[in-house]
Amino acid sequence: MTKEIRKQYRLVWYLMGAILIIDQVVKILVKTHMHIGEEIPLIGNWCLLHFIENEGFAFGMSLGGSIGKIILTLFRLVASGLLIWFLINQMKKGIRKPLAICLGLIIVGALGNVIDSCFYGLIFNESYYNVAQLFPPEGGYAPLLQGRVVDMFYFPIIETEWPSWVPFVGGQHFLFFNAIFNVADAAITIGTIWLIVDMLFFAENKKKEGRLQTLEANSDKK
Repeated sequence: MTKEIRKQYRLVWYLMGAILIIDQVVKILVKTHMHIGEEIPLIGNWCLLHFIENEGFAFGMSLGGSIGKIILTLFRLVASGLLIWFLINQMKKGIRKPLAICLGLIIVGALGNVIDSCFYGLIFNESYYNVAQLFPPEGGYAPLLQGRVVDMFYFPIIETEWPSWVPFVGGQHFLFFNAIFNVADAAITIGTIWLIVDMLFFAENKKKEGRLQTLEANSDKK
């Protein structure tokens, strides 16, 4: 990659680095100042820090057992490496900067959770009843590649019950938004949504502009 191309996409790398640092700083602060299940209101009762740890995918989805955990972590490592290679390759070809940012958000989100899975089990002890210690003398709570991902942001914006007349769910408890996530999860979600929107609308517009410019150029030649 030439110096000019690196300069053109410098914002993408800076953004990825900033998000990765923020993600890890927040996780380490939560891990070393809260125990699992502890909750701190940020804005009323609908914006909370609620510390949990999960074994697998974003938003608490999991793949069970030690073998499943190792497979999942290795998959994340390989996928992250392939995405980084793809992003660099596309930058060399002159990918549009908004599209590069989308891919960068997805990559840095994956990397943020990979760090937890790879190393948090080695460098922290358990957080179930006390706050965890960084680099405890007795060692961490899990071997390499078997750490748990730290989640903390919780937005139970609407909590109510379904009206009794609603089929199937009438009278049942309803909570929106009940997922607990971290900065890395948010980056993946924003990058994915942005990528879909870009591909559906902006990429097609760019293609149309390119076709119009080609037609105009051919017309001028005639």
